[in-house]
Amino acid sequence: MAPSSPPDDPLSDEGLERLFSSLNQASGIVAAVSGGPDSMALMHGLARWSSIERRPPVHVATVDHGLRPEAAEEAAFVAREAASLGLPHRTLVWTGNKPATGIQEAAREARYGLLVEHAREAGASHLVTAHTLDDQAETVMIRLSRGSGLAGLAGMRRETDRRGIRHVRPLLGVPKSCLLDRCREQGWRSVTDPSNADERYARVRWRRLMPLLAAEGLTAERLARLAERIAQADEALDLKAREALERSEPHREAGTLSFQGQIFTEEPFDIALRVLELALAQAGMDLENSRLHRLEVCTERLRQAAGAGEALSLTIAGAHLRLTSSGRVSVGPEPPRQRGR
Repeated sequence: MAPSSPPDDPLSDEGLERLFSSLNQASGIVAAVSGGPDSMALMHGLARWSSIERRPPVHVATVDHGLRPEAAEEAAFVAREAASLGLPHRTLVWTGNKPATGIQEAAREARYGLLVEHAREAGASHLVTAHTLDDQAETVMIRLSRGSGLAGLAGMRRETDRRGIRHVRPLLGVPKSCLLDRCREQGWRSVTDPSNADERYARVRWRRLMPLLAAEGLTAERLARLAERIAQADEALDLKAREALERSEPHREAGTLSFQGQIFTEEPFDIALRVLELALAQAGMDLENSRLHRLEVCTERLRQAAGAGEALSLTIAGAHLRLTSSGRVSVGPEPPRQRGR
């Protein structure tokens, strides 16, 4: 029997019910477990939650990025710990050449790609990771330092879609210290990833700064609450942008979207900016690597041209934007470039 816990303990039986409530309707759950204390606490919590009553099946997965010789043994350690809890385990290996730069970003993309594919193979609809309140606070500061807009400053979302698999971060409101304490109290073993102390990585450098920010009142809790408020504002603005686009007489045909350009002069700048993003997305453009500044510049140019009744032609994110002098905007794929032009 699990020891008694205070009522507000997120890892008590009642707390686990709240943390994992959105997982009850899953067809299956893949838990990403690296072997660190956060993910080990997540695995133990899921095992306890599953034992209380009938739950969706839980599958544990560890990604070996092939970047450190210790990674294979760490994955084997997680496999043994998962087996002791009665949970199936799979090691997912990132093979192939690794980039010389941007390795953390590339490893992240590879990790989620492997986890999503494994979820599909396992018949699981949900992927869970052990991101904590501290991770959220670090994410907000990293994105703030890079000039992110509201969507970026909203931080990590509790739930998001990854190519049809629901990615859930149930521990996003739980302080890391709470998980470390529980690991110590329960004797849950874990491993230490040396890259978590490598100051070549921005997240590690920000982690060292967080105590100084907290001393000035900018605690992880306040940063996480800020992210929640920004997420609420971001969601409201997105809704207003969708409504504005639908009012602008949109016409969709063969990968091209057209609509009335007066939307760029009638709506506040941020709504107009989001309308442009929506139009690009609905026309099938990949906005993954589009810079906010570039979108802002394009929005301002469209506002000025529409206000003056002028025609305009420009490209962004592989799309061709055309504003006619009559005020109609069309968004479609950028035509192939011709040599010598």
